[in-house]
Amino acid sequence: MYRTTASPPRRLPRLSAALLTGTLLLGGLAIAPAASGAAAATTAVRVNQVGYLPDGPKRATVVTTATQALSWQLRNAAGTVVASGSTVPRGADAPSGQSVQVADFSSYRGTGTGYVLSVDGSGSAPFDIRADLYDALRSDAMAFFHHQRSGIAIDASLVGAAYARPAGHLGVSPNKGDVSVPCQATVCDYTQDVRGGWYDAGDHGKYVVNGGLSTWLVVNSFERAERAGKGAALGDSTLRVPERGNGVPDVLDEARWELDFLMRMQVPAGKPYAGMAFHKVHDAAWTGMPLRPDQDAQPRELHRPSTAATLNLAAAAAQCARVYRPYDSAYADRCLSAARRAWTAAQANPAMYAPSSDSTGGGAYEDARVTDEFYWAAAELYAATGESAYRDAVTSSSWHTSADAFSPYGFGWADTAALGRLVLATVPTGLPASDVARVRASVTAAADGYLSRMAAQGYAVPVPADGYFWGSNGEVANDAVVMAVAGELTGDARYRAGALETMDYLLGRNALGLSYVTGHGESAAQNQHHRFWAHQLDASLPHPPAGSLAGGPNSGLQDPIAAQRLAGCAPAACYIDHIDSYSTNEVAVNWNAPLAWLAAYAAERASDDGGSGETPVSACAVTYTVTNSWNTGFTANVTVENTGRTAVDGWQLTWAYPDGQRVTSAWNATVTQNGTAVGARNTDWNRTLAPGAKASFGVQGTHNGTNPAPASFSLNAGACS
Repeated sequence: MYRTTASPPRRLPRLSAALLTGTLLLGGLAIAPAASGAAAATTAVRVNQVGYLPDGPKRATVVTTATQALSWQLRNAAGTVVASGSTVPRGADAPSGQSVQVADFSSYRGTGTGYVLSVDGSGSAPFDIRADLYDALRSDAMAFFHHQRSGIAIDASLVGAAYARPAGHLGVSPNKGDVSVPCQATVCDYTQDVRGGWYDAGDHGKYVVNGGLSTWLVVNSFERAERAGKGAALGDSTLRVPERGNGVPDVLDEARWELDFLMRMQVPAGKPYAGMAFHKVHDAAWTGMPLRPDQDAQPRELHRPSTAATLNLAAAAAQCARVYRPYDSAYADRCLSAARRAWTAAQANPAMYAPSSDSTGGGAYEDARVTDEFYWAAAELYAATGESAYRDAVTSSSWHTSADAFSPYGFGWADTAALGRLVLATVPTGLPASDVARVRASVTAAADGYLSRMAAQGYAVPVPADGYFWGSNGEVANDAVVMAVAGELTGDARYRAGALETMDYLLGRNALGLSYVTGHGESAAQNQHHRFWAHQLDASLPHPPAGSLAGGPNSGLQDPIAAQRLAGCAPAACYIDHIDSYSTNEVAVNWNAPLAWLAAYAAERASDDGGSGETPVSACAVTYTVTNSWNTGFTANVTVENTGRTAVDGWQLTWAYPDGQRVTSAWNATVTQNGTAVGARNTDWNRTLAPGAKASFGVQGTHNGTNPAPASFSLNAGACS
């Protein structure tokens, strides 16, 4: 019988660096010894094992005790040297405990497969250089959420026979739920239907605080792609989901599965704490391993509502109200109603904290500081409605001007103020221009901090030396999200390069020379902590599917396998690919969500604007002309011109009305409005704007006696002149 292991909470104290390990000499090069039981790297030349984009950064880290520069050669699949140069010595790299040098072959723009980088006679793992490098990972990382769905059969036609399974937790024997789940003793005297959603991690629990953050990131990945004119890559019939072909972008179909669950976790009207959200639902005791969800016979329990969970629901549902409206206005209305009720309930119960002691059968996810969740939820509700009450909640929050909204450790389920900043920086609202400029500057300042940290480290990781705690890989990916948004706001290629280099780290350019993403890379993790993807425990069960991100190095060593086999590890090397190492090798939706976001971003083809891949700022000009005005009504004509050097394939023009105007109809564009914020999307026939081309559309609306023109416009999030 396999021993059941309990997974501690995923928000942990910041950890100090462990003692640094030595190196084994192989001539001038060196390979860091793995702690007992961990897989040793096979080469001292650490690369992104999937590969590099032709116009992106291309750097590798070499583990060596040599102090002088070493020669490097890049060879193609035929063995021909196609580029060469010298490494740059970096010396001691504290997080990895290694002495390293860096080889930069970014100037090489050729394409192909099977490249090998050789340094002083030692060769890297083979890798590709091609524009479609991340297409497969974009699909696989997002497919993770379908695999994790609760309450639906996972069909072999979508995932393959090895990963097919019956629906879990629908009350079909031996399951006890989740169609009628009772509360823990003293929490409530009724049952709740909380079917659906995503299993949070390697166990069968479902947690609102992690689900809210993860849903927000999944939906935001589509929002960002839409702003960049690249939404089609995440559109209908692009993912392996049962809803494909329904006219709704597949990524939104996937997120809706979790959104429906989040709204089912809301306390119903007429009950105590109505509008609040139950913090979590999971088994009464820790689920054994291995075990498919449909085979779980344990009773399920709802845990007491919390303010943090309620505000996660409010934020995710308000975002839903904005993003889903063009596809399903009734669903958007339902989301907005749930968000409003959650906000009101959280205001009435601002200090209902999940206790740290509630960790039997599932993680506690405790959080006794929720001012950041209030800020995030207010930002989303303001962006969705434009209402002054939510604007006041935003501007009166200490987080609105705090220098700590973007911490050195990034954002996470317990640290959400940064999400409020990202919303306000990218979604048109009625905030004063000076306020928006300050918020956007905070995003770029945070990104600058991550770039500075990357430049100071041998493996170009955006986290500090004491940032290797539970889920550190999720932290790395979250930081990349911030850098990517900074690039979107500024058009500065440095930020895109930084975001792409974090992908290098996750895919093999790291202290262990290991890809932390299953199925991607020559030497990749394959024994992640999971109840069903448990091949290491039962050969009849599968390894995790491709695209699953391991939690990553955790110098806390908070499971018996890690404590036994990784003692003395350097922080960035405190990882073992073993199914029982839940503190270093578990999967979780809040880690795969930023990976999916980042993979979709990296998969977008770079334009010819210098390789930044960003829509340049001020690459558009807009003319807004009121063509007719009467009493309380008006018509206006809007013309947008592409003044950039590259074609725009799919566009969204956004603006905010300054005096309460409301759009009632439109032609030659699909126009939606939330509060003061207006968005106009192209039709099929005017989708593409070549350089110098224009598109015109009209709107009809109402006003309150004055009808001033909008002060500014943005095309795919780039400010227009």
